[in-house]
Amino acid sequence: MSVLVTKPAPDFTATAVMPDNSFDEAFSLSRYKGKSYVVLFFYPLDFTFVCPSELIAFDNRIDKFKERNVQVVGCSVDSHYTHAAWRNTPVDRGGIGELRYPLVADLTKSIARDYDVLVNDAVALRGSFLIDKDGIVRHQVVNDLPLGRNVNEMLRMIDALQFNEQHGEVCPAGWEEGKKGMKPSAAGVADYLAKESKGL
Repeated sequence: MSVLVTKPAPDFTATAVMPDNSFDEAFSLSRYKGKSYVVLFFYPLDFTFVCPSELIAFDNRIDKFKERNVQVVGCSVDSHYTHAAWRNTPVDRGGIGELRYPLVADLTKSIARDYDVLVNDAVALRGSFLIDKDGIVRHQVVNDLPLGRNVNEMLRMIDALQFNEQHGEVCPAGWEEGKKGMKPSAAGVADYLAKESKGL
């Protein structure tokens, strides 16, 4: 498994189903560089079991991502036609409804391969990548197929990254928005631990 953190996110151009249900045949990751953060997440297959709960969880929080200037992008090895069919299937029938973020079709599996989440040359593991505005991967987590991801944890990581960028302080274990950061120095560590260690 490759670790992409600190490295440029592999760019790609592929067909995506957009929020208005149109097909963008030249969708690229690089269109967001310099403009917004990106959460790129992979999932195994459309019309499966854990996957719809994750895609809906991202959509349920899409306003929170937008507030943080984050573009969410989903990706699987399905075709854009299958993506569209799943979007057009009601939620109470196992569909995902009209998501408010793009779904990328990775039929060639090249994107999943570039992000090293392709398993058995078949489907993508549940990989999530937080990419900053410079196109650098700052956080990644990969779950096995039966294990659904925590979308709230991705929001926490975005908050941590943006806190670090804005204040220059680092984020200790369990840090959440509104909590104290730590100055990245020996004195900063000592000061933080003297006050906060029992609550860690």
